[in-house]
Amino acid sequence: MPSHPVLRTGSMYSPWWSDLNLDTAELTVSHQLQRVGRQLVRRDTKTQASEALLPLPDICVTALKRRQGGQAANREAAGETWEDWDFVFTSRHGTPIDPRNFNREFTTRCRHAGVPMITVHDARRTCATLLVDLDVHPRVVMQVLRHAKFSITMEIYSKVTSAQTRDALKRLGASLDE
Repeated sequence: MPSHPVLRTGSMYSPWWSDLNLDTAELTVSHQLQRVGRQLVRRDTKTQASEALLPLPDICVTALKRRQGGQAANREAAGETWEDWDFVFTSRHGTPIDPRNFNREFTTRCRHAGVPMITVHDARRTCATLLVDLDVHPRVVMQVLRHAKFSITMEIYSKVTSAQTRDALKRLGASLDE
């Protein structure tokens, strides 16, 4: 199941194929899928910043194209029982994937990959930290994560790694030696 590390958890479950343009590698996120009681409800995103066009990395486009093929096979196998909701992530019968099932599948895939168990939401924090490690400007990290407030991005989501700290101190030492 492909995922995008910067999407909010509720938005990850609910993109529609009509929200995607795989030719331009872009996704428009305007809704999120949430469990309310016993029902799955499609709601508007948290903020207007959440609705901006999201460029997709090549790895995500490749995974989404694979998902299209897998979903086409499911549609054919389901025949008349297929329910066409236009969701990217669906059950074998075309119905939306319950967020709890998505989380279970994510956990299973972490275990099979031999990587530390993290939550889907932790993937957003990891993405922020990796972008900071790559010296991406903090405002760009904020835009990628669709945060309305800079402080949320930098104080809650991104972490400074030991390697970054060492590098900064080496550069400081080098500048003082000049």
